[in-house]
Formats: sequence, structure tokens, C-alpha cells
Amino acid sequence: MKFFKKLIAALVLLPAFALASEGGFPLDHAPERTDLASLQNGAKLFVNYCLNCHSASAMRYNRLRDIGLSEDQIKANLLFTTDKVGDLMKSAMTPADGKAWFGAAPPDLSVISRAKSSEAGSGPDYIYTYLRTYYADNTRPTGWNNLVYPNVAMPHVLWQLQGIRNAKFVEEKDEHTGEVVHKFAGFEQVKPGTMSALDYDTAVADLVSYMSWMAEPAQNKRRQLGVWVLLFMGILLVLVWRLSASYWKSVK
Repeated sequence: MKFFKKLIAALVLLPAFALASEGGFPLDHAPERTDLASLQNGAKLFVNYCLNCHSASAMRYNRLRDIGLSEDQIKANLLFTTDKVGDLMKSAMTPADGKAWFGAAPPDLSVISRAKSSEAGSGPDYIYTYLRTYYADNTRPTGWNNLVYPNVAMPHVLWQLQGIRNAKFVEEKDEHTGEVVHKFAGFEQVKPGTMSALDYDTAVADLVSYMSWMAEPAQNKRRQLGVWVLLFMGILLVLVWRLSASYWKSVK
């Protein structure tokens, strides 16, 4: 019995050991901000800061009407000169230019919030933590590095909002391998941004919520439809149960 208890405990802790061996940075839980104002702010941040390099080729601008924006608002605030409301959300940067400038073509972000889901956390958790753990690093070509994605090719596009920070590390012996590793010990603010730390975290949460919505714009309707389907199945179950009872009563 003790052997089976130990085996079950080992299987439960296996994902944690796997993450520890890979040196994965722990992910913070992304706040769920699904109100229309948050999604609209996230859409604005996405267009202004992400769409310059990344595309969302499975998304059209006119779909933003689902989060409460009119076509006039979309045209006035979220479209570039040559774009139309019915166009796909594509970046002007070509994959070849992205590879030449950053060493890799920027990925399409249409469903990135789903693609980044793992044992460590959900896709929104990954993006939320990733956008909040950039730090200045003069050894990198872009001048930036990231705790979630070490040696990342992407620069910190939101640095004006967050400001410039250095990361502090201490050397500690890894309890699993015995090797001396650099352990993160916090950030040091070098230059303030246009937002406070709380406001920046809120803005990132809005951006992540929008990207999560963008991965499946019909998810709210799907959930509502699922509730109605379950209610219908429950009522049908009662009717079938009573019909079956009536049938077998006459047979007996």
C-alpha cells in the first residue's frame, strides 16, 4: 500500500519536476477581464503595439463589432490609411523582413493564446507573464531579454508604458542537480514608464483578454448555447424517464 502511495505522489509531482529541470519560469495567473471596455482597450493596444510586426490573419476588423465597436469607431481608431473594415488584420511586415531584422519571422497571433497552453499554465497566463517580465540586457541584439522566454528575439514593444528595468540574479545551488544556477531575485526600476506598475499590469491584462477573445470570438455565444443545450437535455431526460416508467407500468 505504501508503495502505491509513493507511486501516485511521484506521478502527481512529475510535471513540477519536469518544469524545474527545464528551468521554466513560474507563470502568473492572468486576470479574466471580459467586459467590453477591457476588450476594447485590449484591441487598441493590440493594433498599436502588436500589429506592426505580427499578423492576426484569422481575424477581420469588422469582427470587432462583437465587442461593442461601431464601424465608424473602428475606422477612426483602429485602421491604418489603406485598410478597410472588412480586411484581415495583417501586418505590413513580411516574414522575410522579420527574419532578417529579428532572426525569426514574427508568428501569427490569431490563436496564440491557445497555442501557448501547457502544464505550467494556460495560454493567457503565459502571455500575461511574458509581457511583464522583460528586462534590459545589453548583451542581446535588441537590448532586451525575458524571463519566460530567455534570449527572446522580440524587443520589448511596451517599454515606454512599463519603463526600463534591470533583472537581479543570485547564484544558488540547485537542490535537484547540485549545480550552481542563476536565480531571479527581482527587478530594479531604472527608468519609469508612462504607466504605474498597477496600470501597466491592468493594460496587459486587457491585451491578453482581447487576444484570448480573438482566438475564439464566438466563445461567449458557445457557452450560452451550451447552457441551453444542457437545460434541454435535462428536461428531455425527465420526459424520457417518465415515459419509460409509464410504459413498463402497463407492461407489468
